[in-house]
Amino acid sequence: MKNLKVFSESRAAVNLQAESEELLVSALDVEQNRIFFASSANIIYGINLSASQEMQWTINLCLQSELGLPPILEAEDRITGLDYLIEQEALIVGTSTGDLVLVVPTSNTVDVVGKVEGGVKTIASSPDGALLIVATGFGQLLAMTQDWDVLYEVSYDLDNNLETFMSGTRADGISGLSSPFSQVRVSWRGDGKYFATLGCSGNSEGLQRLRIWERESGTLHSSSEPKDFMEAAMDWMPSGAKVAAACNTSKTKNCASVAFFERNGLERGSFDIYGTTEAKIEMLKWNCNSELLAALVRYDEWSSIQIWSFSNYHWYLKQEWRYLGKNKLMFAWDPERPMRAICWTAYGLVHLLTLCWSSAVYDASIAIVIDGVNVLVTPLSLSLVPPPMSHFNIMFQSAVQSVAFTSRGLESHLAVGLSDGNLSIVKFPNMNMWDQLEGTVYETVNVDPGSLIKIEFGDLRHLTWLDPYVILGVMHCDGDQTSLYSDFISNNWRKCPLMSGGNNGVSILVEMELVCNNVEEVEPGCLSSSGWVVKSSMHTVIESSVVAIAANPMTRCEAFIQLGNGDIVSYMSKEGINIAPAELYKEKRSNLKGFLSYCPWMYPIPVYDYGKLKVLIFGLDEDGRLQVNGQVICSTCTSFSFYASAAGKVQEVVTHLIYTTRQDLLIVANIDEIFHGDVHYESMGNGQSPVGFGNKLQGENKLIREGNHDELKVWERGAKLIGIINGDEAAVILQTVRGNLEVIYPRKLVLLAIAGALVDKRFKDAVSLVRQHRINYNIIVDYCGWQSFVEAASEFVRKINNLSHITEFVCALKHENVMETLYKDILLPNHQDNKIECGSQIFLSNTDSPLEFGNQTIIKRLEPGNEIVSKNCKVRAVLEAVRKVLEEEVSKSPARELCILTTLACNDPPELEEALKRIKKWRETEIASTMNEVDGGLHKLNLSAEEALKHLLWLSEPDAVFHAALGLYDLHLAAIVALNSQRDPKEFLPFLQELENMPSPVMCYTIDCKLCRYESALKNIAAAGDAYFEECLQLMKSNPKLFALGLDIFKDVGKRAVILEAWGDHLFSEERFEEAAMAYCSTCSFQKALGSFRAGGLWKEALTMAGMLRLTTDEVSSLANDLCEELQALGKPAEAAKIALGYCKDVQGAINLLLTAREWLEALRIGFLYDMGELVKSQVKLAAIECANLLILEYEEGIEKVGKYLARYLAVRQRRLLLAAKLEMEGKAKEDVDDDTFSETSSNISGMSAYTLGNSKASNASGNLSTSSTGSHVRTRIRTRRKVHGGKIRAGSPGEEFALVEHLQSMVLSSRAQEELKLLLEALLLLGEEDVARKLQSFAARYQSCQLAAVKDAEDKLAEEQADGTAGTKNKNADNLKKLGVSDTLCWQWEMLSPP
Repeated sequence: MKNLKVFSESRAAVNLQAESEELLVSALDVEQNRIFFASSANIIYGINLSASQEMQWTINLCLQSELGLPPILEAEDRITGLDYLIEQEALIVGTSTGDLVLVVPTSNTVDVVGKVEGGVKTIASSPDGALLIVATGFGQLLAMTQDWDVLYEVSYDLDNNLETFMSGTRADGISGLSSPFSQVRVSWRGDGKYFATLGCSGNSEGLQRLRIWERESGTLHSSSEPKDFMEAAMDWMPSGAKVAAACNTSKTKNCASVAFFERNGLERGSFDIYGTTEAKIEMLKWNCNSELLAALVRYDEWSSIQIWSFSNYHWYLKQEWRYLGKNKLMFAWDPERPMRAICWTAYGLVHLLTLCWSSAVYDASIAIVIDGVNVLVTPLSLSLVPPPMSHFNIMFQSAVQSVAFTSRGLESHLAVGLSDGNLSIVKFPNMNMWDQLEGTVYETVNVDPGSLIKIEFGDLRHLTWLDPYVILGVMHCDGDQTSLYSDFISNNWRKCPLMSGGNNGVSILVEMELVCNNVEEVEPGCLSSSGWVVKSSMHTVIESSVVAIAANPMTRCEAFIQLGNGDIVSYMSKEGINIAPAELYKEKRSNLKGFLSYCPWMYPIPVYDYGKLKVLIFGLDEDGRLQVNGQVICSTCTSFSFYASAAGKVQEVVTHLIYTTRQDLLIVANIDEIFHGDVHYESMGNGQSPVGFGNKLQGENKLIREGNHDELKVWERGAKLIGIINGDEAAVILQTVRGNLEVIYPRKLVLLAIAGALVDKRFKDAVSLVRQHRINYNIIVDYCGWQSFVEAASEFVRKINNLSHITEFVCALKHENVMETLYKDILLPNHQDNKIECGSQIFLSNTDSPLEFGNQTIIKRLEPGNEIVSKNCKVRAVLEAVRKVLEEEVSKSPARELCILTTLACNDPPELEEALKRIKKWRETEIASTMNEVDGGLHKLNLSAEEALKHLLWLSEPDAVFHAALGLYDLHLAAIVALNSQRDPKEFLPFLQELENMPSPVMCYTIDCKLCRYESALKNIAAAGDAYFEECLQLMKSNPKLFALGLDIFKDVGKRAVILEAWGDHLFSEERFEEAAMAYCSTCSFQKALGSFRAGGLWKEALTMAGMLRLTTDEVSSLANDLCEELQALGKPAEAAKIALGYCKDVQGAINLLLTAREWLEALRIGFLYDMGELVKSQVKLAAIECANLLILEYEEGIEKVGKYLARYLAVRQRRLLLAAKLEMEGKAKEDVDDDTFSETSSNISGMSAYTLGNSKASNASGNLSTSSTGSHVRTRIRTRRKVHGGKIRAGSPGEEFALVEHLQSMVLSSRAQEELKLLLEALLLLGEEDVARKLQSFAARYQSCQLAAVKDAEDKLAEEQADGTAGTKNKNADNLKKLGVSDTLCWQWEMLSPP
């Protein structure tokens, strides 16, 4: 669904030197963009097509040269063939007398390179330029090389012999002038392997054959059946698929036709040319990409160039350009630019037109496709059919050149520019009446053009509606043509002094105000095209070409005009171009910044900018660069369109940009991200950023984040985006290369449509979209929050009004918030902006704006102290709200009852018992109604119990429903459930019969035990009497949580004592000794309480309990000795020393225990207290000296390890830096290299046993210090760190460098170690061992200084790398390492022991 339009045109003129001179043949120079003409006066002209001013080059082959040589051609000679040889940069000229002349334009040299008999009919060089085919007047084909050697010579007319040709020889001996071969056409296939010929005398009936020849040998490959070809009009498609040839079918079809032939000569398809029997096809030309076929058709009063396109097995006439008069007209395509056409007249007027495809889908998704005199109209929202099919057809008097459609409010108008220079206006009925137009064909009447300017080579381009009755168009003309209508424009024009856009000529903006004089005669629901006249018109001359015109979507009677250099100006109706107030205009409504290059496809769209409507202008150039306000969004774009969401107050505001790329991707981008957020500004291809790359777009210039747009892979290569159906439909329409239409629904747009429906509280539309596109139903609840949905549940049920859909919704509810999981990456507007999640609870934020559902405030902000709603309440709260609405507002019906059952069964947890109660109630109602005939009709409004039960079993697990029925203690209901769930009666009947024979409390107890409802089971079995107390006790023992409930149930003292003792036994088995002892004490079981205290190491309580048991002195002493040994085993020697001294009277044992606990001063105090000072003094001295020596050894080893770790760290760091520098020199990023590469450092460093902490000299000797010494504390810290960080430091591992720093920091002396060290130094000084104390303090201070210095050195280097940015991503752990922190306080040292 696309139309072909002319977006740029220019004109040139060949200054002929003679009055009767005509241009005959032409040739194109692709490299220098030149075109050469040969005239009837044997003069060759050349003009430059790209220069702003034409530069003409001429050479006369009939003039005598400067050296006095005779002229190359005689006056009676005639140039019949012309071609440009790329390799030689020269023209080859063929004449009627057979001369082959080589002309070099750069040096103006002329040389005759050969002569053929019979004269030259045509010349055609191969695509690679290596071979030249010359057709002679004697029916011969000569194949020549670049050296003018003849490879072969064959006859191209095998139906006639040489005598036939010679019979046409003139009497004067010059052959070829009266040859029957008036025209011969040679056309090469695109790859140069074959060429085709057409044009010969034909047989007796005048029929000819199309012949295909092989390049290498000149052998005839194939030929067609004899056919009445027309004027030797033939051309081979560059892709090689078909050969197009003109056929005279006026006898059968009353018109000419174009037939297509394959390489084997068989005809494959054709189409008819619009026109009458006098129409003759003089030329056929394919463009270079084989997409368009141009036909030069001559009529009695004019000649026309028709552009045809093929799609979906149909040929469309997309453009027709008419040229009045009988002057000879010629046409050619640019060999490299497929959309550039060149046509010229025999008298030297050259017309260059640049074409482009434009989307045929206009406002309101109306497709308007041009097909010759027909316009195919299809509203895509009503019927999605591809051309050539359509909803209805509008037929005009001549071929359609351009169309413009407007639909504002209830009025829809179509303006059509016709090839005969007329303008036709069609008024459409209201859209809701278009169904009546299906399949109709409407013929129009041309509008009276009034004062419309009509000049040759002038057509109205870029038709645009400014208002339903004001239309704007463009005419192009060069400077000389302004004199043709100077009298007319003297009172009707205004000149706009714009800078030239780079092309010659000027553009005339034509604004026409239309009026319809027969409004009252139009029938409702019908089209109208009569009575339209031009009320007034205004013309504005611009000294620049106009590339595109687009109406301002925000205001009427205003348009944006794009000039040839990409600049954009605004045009106001009846005011003209608005230049002076451009800055003011920019501040008010838009940014008129132009494009980097001219963009044939330009679309302004309305967008929201912080609550204000503004216009954003998008453009797409021929290179595929999608631009907006001077920036490039995508450099490989092939098509684009816009989507307007139905959400919000203004539906026509665009919210998303959708475009396709050359990689066959469909991308959906948010307009807000482009206008305010991150935009991908791509380079121009030359390494330079586009203009304005550093400038800010409305205050910001960022990049589109990944995840804010969707990328969909288009399943068929080359598919183009042709239209979008806005609103809830959210449909993207693609057209494949074959022509068929495909509709996709991007998930992002569908979710946006659902969000819009939810915001507007259009629940029925939202559910319809969810069901149609298989979206998760939870979005209906989660988008605005389930709390809001609960408040709107009544409106939800009322608007849906479909219990089946409500049931589907209920079954799909989950606790999962799909807006945070499934649709997390799809950004939707207004989604829970003011909700803050915290752990497993949800709070509403303290923002000023409350949570809104639609335009109403549903839930206000929760103030501090208000109720906190649990996150797991979503399903229960929503289902309860829906069920409440169903019960209160929906009339009784079986469907309603099933829906209510569904809400109970799908609850979390399922409320199966409540559902079974309802079913039981319905069953009782059924039984009662059968017994009471008066009320027999009432139960018909309710659901039958059997059907309800089957529905419940379908929703839930049959076992769960059976257990729920048992939980109601209704055996009859349980049996019915079992039977309907197709259980084997042998499985459940014996069990139910056994339950039926039990007493009621025992039956309930048995059922509760089966259902694991132990609290209820305990209550029921307790109600059965004292005979079942043992079962109660066993139940509590098997379920210890029931002990508290048992104490609450049983009030008898004896039973409570049994329960407490059993509870104590359970606590003791779980090693909760103190609680078990308390339970035993409650039952006066002091012996068991004593055992519990002893097991828990509670020696004070145990000795207290010994007093409660009134134990003897010996028994207490024995108990004390046992406790002392147990405390030593538990690692509590200080506590054991208290018992030994207080209860065992063992002073020596207490002192030994204090020495084991390193309580030096306490041991001295006890010794002096009991007159054992000297003995204790010697013991304390020996132990202190031994401990000091062990610590000295550990500190010495620690100093060595710190040095090794630091050296290893520096080596690893240096290796990493060298590798990073090497990679930088090679141009690689450090992020592209695996972390293991940075750690490939040799670990062969001596003394690295520090990694394993294995063979320490003091490791075996420090066993007694394992709980309190500083060295052991260091090892404990290292072991703890290894557990946290996963084991040993592995040499060469990726994290070795930072693991080394962590290890160095973990070797710090803790505050506890410093305190113990200070006490040991104090004891050594008291005992007179000053030298030992001084040595210990010296080694400890050296160790601490080395450790602190190493850590500081490592952290300083990390800080340097962070500041320089050389550490890369590896420095992210540096801050975490510094959190460990070290203290350099030396408070543990004694100043008197410090060196001077």
